[in-house]
Amino acid sequence: MHNFNIPDSKKIRVILSTDLKNEVDDQFAMVHAILTQSFDLRGIIPAHFGEEKSVTSQQDSYQEGLLILEKMGMSGHVRLVNGAEKALPDEKTPMDSPGAGLIIEEALKEDQRSLYVAVLGALTDIASAILLKPEICEKNVTVVWIGGGNYPEGGWEYNLKNDVCAANVLFRSKMNVWQIPRNVYRMMPVTFAELYERVRPYGEIGKYLAENVVGFNNAWESRPAEYRILGDSPSIGVMLFPDCGKWSCMPAPELDETMRYIHNGSHRPIRVYETIDSRFILEDFFAKIKDFARG
Repeated sequence: MHNFNIPDSKKIRVILSTDLKNEVDDQFAMVHAILTQSFDLRGIIPAHFGEEKSVTSQQDSYQEGLLILEKMGMSGHVRLVNGAEKALPDEKTPMDSPGAGLIIEEALKEDQRSLYVAVLGALTDIASAILLKPEICEKNVTVVWIGGGNYPEGGWEYNLKNDVCAANVLFRSKMNVWQIPRNVYRMMPVTFAELYERVRPYGEIGKYLAENVVGFNNAWESRPAEYRILGDSPSIGVMLFPDCGKWSCMPAPELDETMRYIHNGSHRPIRVYETIDSRFILEDFFAKIKDFARG
């Protein structure tokens, strides 16, 4: 692989919380994070995605993580740390897990480098960490969340739906938050032709990623015929380049039972992305997976 000789002091610490087996886009974000040399990847938390699709969704995500590492030839080289098996029962009760423990451990370390916790699904594990150790909100930690409905109204959104209580815990906390809501993470389309040209030729992992997308879409009548939205990849883009899209700051909202935003202005500001530079993200991924296959 290319070695840019990035000093350790310039690398950011990253934890990825991802519902890997939910669909087929988390896998791209996981591989991208592993291949990004400016990330000191401290661990990946395979997360639950509710019980509608599977009653063992967290373990399904864990097994998918093992498969990805195997296809990269990296089994045992990246930490997979189990997240909670289900959502918070309420806004005061954490679901303790090794994943929440990893977040707390890294947040409380004596390390001058920033810690980013990228959450590509339900917020259960970061919310549990906050409930268990509220002092982590005072540390140099940023939560990057792929989730939530369109601003300003909000409404149903899949990642939010899988733990609304956790979203309220995070939004009411003092944690630094960058949110990438549904209308923005959907700005990441890629065609099958591009995947077969720019991803599939590059190793076992490239073949798996491309064919997994096509197989998944073809299995569902409602899925698009020839493109896929890689909705989790914006998290990698904004950690690489925080201005990889237009954003604004606003007081964190709360969520009601219908997942609509309540703008009461009583919480600290969070960053909400309004656009994303999909080409910056995709071209970086294409270059890195090609280089990885050469290595």
